[in-house]
Amino acid sequence: MKESILEYFKTRRAAATVLLVTLFFGLGIYIGFYNRPEIDKVVNITGKEPAVVTGADFSPFWKVWNNINDRYPNAGKVTDQDRVYGAISGMVGSLNDPYSVFFNPDDTKLFESDIQGNFSGVGMEIGMKDKVLTVIAPLKDTPAYKANIKSGDKILKIDNTVTSDLSVDKAIKLIRGDIGTTVKLTILREGEQEPREVKIVRDTINIPTLDTELRKDGIFVIKLYSFSENSAELFRNALREFSTPGSDRLLLDLRGNPGGYLDAAVSISSWFLDGGKTVVTEDYGNNSKPKVYRSRGYNIFTDKLKFVILIDGGSASASEIVAGAMQDYKKALLVGEKSYGKGSVQEVVPITSDTILKITVAKWLTPNGNSISEKGLTPDYKVPVTKKDVNNKTDPQLNKAVELLNNWPKK
Repeated sequence: MKESILEYFKTRRAAATVLLVTLFFGLGIYIGFYNRPEIDKVVNITGKEPAVVTGADFSPFWKVWNNINDRYPNAGKVTDQDRVYGAISGMVGSLNDPYSVFFNPDDTKLFESDIQGNFSGVGMEIGMKDKVLTVIAPLKDTPAYKANIKSGDKILKIDNTVTSDLSVDKAIKLIRGDIGTTVKLTILREGEQEPREVKIVRDTINIPTLDTELRKDGIFVIKLYSFSENSAELFRNALREFSTPGSDRLLLDLRGNPGGYLDAAVSISSWFLDGGKTVVTEDYGNNSKPKVYRSRGYNIFTDKLKFVILIDGGSASASEIVAGAMQDYKKALLVGEKSYGKGSVQEVVPITSDTILKITVAKWLTPNGNSISEKGLTPDYKVPVTKKDVNNKTDPQLNKAVELLNNWPKK
């Protein structure tokens, strides 16, 4: 009898032990499953593991991902791929560089159509100035130009969208649209206390390139509106026209010129510099070897050439390359106002078959090593344009340039 009782308790104890072990084992599995790395909780996603060596902790990213799945009411309305695109955009945004941007498939199509020159919009170049979306320059005879948009206008809203958190490319996407539709811009102009609303009807944008004029006083004027694909050839033709009457006074107007092709800037500068002279340097930083763009040595002018370049806050990018080189080599006098300061180089990198990354890879330096993006160009003769000048339709900058060309300073 005692043996039976003992056997009974042994069996009960063994069963309790097995049950207890099973419970602890199950609890361990549950705890382990619940506390497993966040990345292991994500399913149906390829390429989860980073392919780069980094000390960064990615677990917060996946924890947010899983919390969106578990808690956000409309999580199912946003695809996993769109979330990845959003994360990439945020990563690029952490660079605090308005010219570096990730393009999702829709944005990529828009960007590629721009490169081909087939787009509609309002016709103005925009950028970031002191972290505010700002007009670099309206292009001649475009809707923005006719609506009296000015270089330096700060764009506070596009329709009902506040621009403070927008990249340049996102803002462009909102401003662009179908021909005949209207976009409303809320702008703040320097010297004004209150913002104003400007409604602009979108149209096909034909970017102008160049105009010439031989003034009655013998000064030959070249007004260059952009550094387009054919601007170098048009500039050469303009110089041929300039040399015909035998004038020695040249005025190049780069005001409101937002830039364009680097090759065009090098080609145009080459008409005034000996072969091999530095036109601009691309500084890649990170101890990488800089890339130097040099004059092709067309130099057809003697030191007797009297040369003035007009610049203002709308002169950017390629305009600053040409004006900066001419100033550093003392080939021309700069008249006007400080240039915009857009001196960085972007490269387009394919990410997938339908997405791209436009990223800043270098900064432009003038021949003397001055960073265009950090300082812009300061004219030799600073001449502001006041509101009174605009109302009276007078051009004090042009007047100063003419005065210098007709009374050339002795060296």
